[in-house]
Amino acid sequence: MVDPERTRIEFRTWGRYALFTDPVTRVGGEKCSYQIPTYEALKGIAKSISWKPTLIWVIDEVRVMKPIRTQTKGTKPRDIHGGNTLAIYTFLADVEYQVRAHFEWNEHRVDLAQDRNTAKHLAIAKRMLERGGRQDVFLGTRDCQGYVEPCVFGNGVGAYDGAGELAYGLTFHGFDYPDETGRDELRSRFWMPKMENGVLRFARPESCTISRLVRPMYAKDFALERNQRAVETETSGA
Repeated sequence: MVDPERTRIEFRTWGRYALFTDPVTRVGGEKCSYQIPTYEALKGIAKSISWKPTLIWVIDEVRVMKPIRTQTKGTKPRDIHGGNTLAIYTFLADVEYQVRAHFEWNEHRVDLAQDRNTAKHLAIAKRMLERGGRQDVFLGTRDCQGYVEPCVFGNGVGAYDGAGELAYGLTFHGFDYPDETGRDELRSRFWMPKMENGVLRFARPESCTISRLVRPMYAKDFALERNQRAVETETSGA
């Protein structure tokens, strides 16, 4: 087990809009954002900063820095039968968060055990974070462009400092993917979050007791040689 203190990064992420939703609502029609980021959305941002199949990002906590505000907009999403349709989306507007995360080794990827170098992967993640991420950052959906930069978690004034406890109902937490669980299925999991003084501390995926089967799925195969070439390219500063 990797010590989280040795693999931790802290970053600020922000954008004009965010849309954090239950995946059940993503098949079409109207969409309305949760008031708080989901674990899966923040994990996706961490993976956009830096990721290899050797590791799994774990989101520890998020701090809400700006007041929670919503804005409704008319959109033209792609229709499942082709073309575009009309829909009303309710976004979060003018968002900013501080995120604390760490990576752990993917124990189900024994074929990549030779790539488990803590110092190397942490150095790559921090360098990519300073560059604004290795891939485009999205706040819940591709419609919502986001940005990242390093920060010190807890610094600055948050919108809900001293606000006490704010409880939310049953909320989507994230997906259980077969390459992370060892099971040939995709499951969605849920939890009951509570935000305390503007900070939301996430339950670990294995601690979420409510889940449902989405569909059968099989883990993608990776070759160490291909992954290693990508790591060497990043390490050389290309």
